[in-house]
Amino acid sequence: MAKPTDEWFGQAFGKAWKDKAEEIGRFNLAIFGKTGVGKSTLVNAIFGSEIAKTGIGEPVTRAEHLYLHQSGTLGVLDTRGLEVGRDNAALIAELKDYLHGMRRKPLAEQLHVAWYCVRAPDRRFESTEADFIRALRELGLPVILVLTQVPRAGDRVHPDAEALAASVAALDLPIQDGLIHYTMALADEFTGQTAYGLQEVLDATFRGAPDGVAHAITSAQRIDFDRKRERAEVAVKAATAAATTAGASPIPFSDAAILVPLQIGMMASIAVTYGVSIERSTAASIAATAAATTAGRSVVTNMIKFVPGAGTAVAAPISATVAGTFTYAMGHAWMRVCERLARGELGVVGGALDSDAVHRIFMDEFKSRASRRKLAT
Repeated sequence: MAKPTDEWFGQAFGKAWKDKAEEIGRFNLAIFGKTGVGKSTLVNAIFGSEIAKTGIGEPVTRAEHLYLHQSGTLGVLDTRGLEVGRDNAALIAELKDYLHGMRRKPLAEQLHVAWYCVRAPDRRFESTEADFIRALRELGLPVILVLTQVPRAGDRVHPDAEALAASVAALDLPIQDGLIHYTMALADEFTGQTAYGLQEVLDATFRGAPDGVAHAITSAQRIDFDRKRERAEVAVKAATAAATTAGASPIPFSDAAILVPLQIGMMASIAVTYGVSIERSTAASIAATAAATTAGRSVVTNMIKFVPGAGTAVAAPISATVAGTFTYAMGHAWMRVCERLARGELGVVGGALDSDAVHRIFMDEFKSRASRRKLAT
């Protein structure tokens, strides 16, 4: 049975998570290419498998050939029943109708970037594909051209892929940065092929997308943890500054719950940035803070005792330094947990999250960060 504090904290965290996810919005990617070029494999390699699990998605035009799959901060638009090259006119007509309607909607409802995929081993790029890419750009979509399943030995890609890329480059297509990206989405132990090229495709996607969806891309992607850390640091710095300001007028321990909304908002922001689901991050947040019996106040008072200089008396004031150190340490400890969760490094016990492991990781990092920040001030 859940403790009253756990229920309160879980509800508060869940609401904050939903609010932050709504604030971040959604990055919408269109992906095109002939059947069998590996579009789903490429999307899953960069953004995870959640989209594949959502099924066929919802049709977005009356003709029902364009489908939008949605999962958290990512939307993926693809086609059903029409083939690029064979049905260009119908596809472009549907896209034009769709894009026209989207321009009146918020940024999170618009289409932001298109990937066009070509399977390198086919050694063929048809003129109708070039026409389709030009049409996409005329509709206002930045297009990233990706060669999929490109074999590589050391730093050298297969000569056939180089020849294909050269022939495509000669067409001077309106593609993002003028670049053609070589990729291998999945490693193959039998042949020794390693996955590569994914980061370059992701970087190009960031460059092509509007600035307003950069946070959504950061949250949705699963390969660039440096970007996730940078975004999470912003949330920690903002919450630390707010807590320091609150502590400038010393807060009695008895009123320590005044800091709790800052902590929950910060933790929710970090969880969304790392792409940790609301269910998993709520369970982990409860395990991490291990709240005792009194909603809100205990979360602070049970942890703040580990901050150097905080004192132990319940009536003692919380200074600006202590409040800032506490929030800073808590934010970085939670980042550590979320990164481990996002990387799939925290297992389950009996089908449930390993709460003891989460709490141990969180508290070890919390104490370490609190001590190091105290020494630096």
